[in-house]
Amino acid sequence: MEPEFIRLSSFAVTVLSLIFGAIVGSFLNVIIVRLPKMLEYQWRRESLDYLQLYDMDAPEDKIGIAYPSSHCPNCKIVLKWWQNIPIASFFVLRGRCSACHKEISMRYPIIELISALVAVLSTSKFGLSSTTIYALIFSYSLLALIAIDADCKVLPDIITIPLLWLGLFVNSQDYFTNLHNAVLGAMFGYLFLWTVFQVFKLATGKDGMGYGDFKLLAAIGAWLGWEVLPITLVLSSFTALTSGVLALSLKLRNKEDSIPFGAFISAVGLILLYTEPNDFFLSFLERQ
Repeated sequence: MEPEFIRLSSFAVTVLSLIFGAIVGSFLNVIIVRLPKMLEYQWRRESLDYLQLYDMDAPEDKIGIAYPSSHCPNCKIVLKWWQNIPIASFFVLRGRCSACHKEISMRYPIIELISALVAVLSTSKFGLSSTTIYALIFSYSLLALIAIDADCKVLPDIITIPLLWLGLFVNSQDYFTNLHNAVLGAMFGYLFLWTVFQVFKLATGKDGMGYGDFKLLAAIGAWLGWEVLPITLVLSSFTALTSGVLALSLKLRNKEDSIPFGAFISAVGLILLYTEPNDFFLSFLERQ
């Protein structure tokens, strides 16, 4: 039976979920912007060390998630506390920096809004439970991967690999699927795209995708089970192809530009967490 205080305060739970999600979204924006720069700094520093160029200065100032303070990327002015309020500050500032009046990317309020909605979806579907905590970890990881891959065409191992292992741990307790399906999902998710990659490379001599895509699909399989892999691949391939053709027709990208396939895989995985893909397949088979 549902606890009385939870049943009577569903509106409060929704409001608190929105606030919590928006705050997390603000933090995700920091990760989305800074994590690729941190990785680039690390890669370049390791390259200099490998070449034994120790007397050279670091390629750029080192940054972290917590430092330096939030600032305008154009004029570098440090933001005041009220300029960091999720969603609201964007509209208060009218989408521009208060100092240099440079436009602020719409991605910031969009990520914060999606993050807030995800929190509401999680509490609505799973209630106030440990399942919600795991669902939010999975959802926010995918949301960060969508934006990072769209921006930088990279899926950081620091997110995908822990996400894969955490999915197996979570499902060892049968949260989203059983451990057997989770292990098969991780195996098939990785091996399928790895096989496609190898066949494409043998046929063309080119890399068709990055290894991050293998790890990402394996992580989704580890969280949601092997059954979701077919629909994940079909929907992500279809949406990636459609958006690519549309972008070409609108001259928003060149033929040589790669498509951030990982962003589409992540988006489909995020959607499938809050839907019932197994019921979809069963109903589809029954109609045949």
